[in-house]
Amino acid sequence: MDKYCVIGNPVAHSKSPEIHPVFAAQTGQQLVYERCLAPVDGFAATVRTLVEQGYKGANVTVPFKMEAAALADRLSARARMAGAVNTLSFIDGAIHGDNTDGAGLVADIVHNAGVALAGRRILLLGAGGAARGILLPLIEHGPASIVLANRTVATAAALVDNFTGLETQLAACGFADIAGPFDIVVNATSASLQAALPPVPASAFGRDTLAVDIMYGAALTPFMDFAAGLGARTRDGLGMLIEQAAEAFAIWRGVRPDTREVFKKLRP
Repeated sequence: MDKYCVIGNPVAHSKSPEIHPVFAAQTGQQLVYERCLAPVDGFAATVRTLVEQGYKGANVTVPFKMEAAALADRLSARARMAGAVNTLSFIDGAIHGDNTDGAGLVADIVHNAGVALAGRRILLLGAGGAARGILLPLIEHGPASIVLANRTVATAAALVDNFTGLETQLAACGFADIAGPFDIVVNATSASLQAALPPVPASAFGRDTLAVDIMYGAALTPFMDFAAGLGARTRDGLGMLIEQAAEAFAIWRGVRPDTREVFKKLRP
């Protein structure tokens, strides 16, 4: 059967191996999907080994998304704009890179959470590979403004510069300079992986704020717990994960699965 995997470090927490078999059974596809722990300094070698072993593709999670973009022989337009890749396809010995993170987040917010993005004020925390994949799909839905907050302001400012000339107002700042409240706050930092709270001020949240953490787990992340305590509505990254997986599956197999079955399986 065709082989796929998710590459990361850490990767044991990933639910992707529980998602793709459901999609495969639903759509009549024959495949196996596994976890692959890559050494922090061995991502490229790991990918080349997978290609040699006949794998058809792989998802990429932290901390390798920007490395995956540099490694790919070909990039989709959205991956090129993001400078980050979360979906690799191995075709005739070439590595194709795409990014489905943003499409997954947007689908979860708009369709599953029922929150429109048009005309909203959005705060995006972080400016790494995850934030890069999210930014363009958010912009395409017409928010009034997006503020990127990051520990290193220059990194956020450089990302903003990649998206000049668009109708959405973009700005970069440090965490101490965040001025809210915002309609939507997205935590795209890796803080939740360390059970830590990013240094976001309480003023970022209002009673009508939707606070989304791209990480997921059985319990509220520190970010979600903090936001909920301020009256915000919270959502973890499980929906984004499922929706981006559906987008990746469609790229690999040419058929789009229904995500509702996976939601019922992972969060009954």
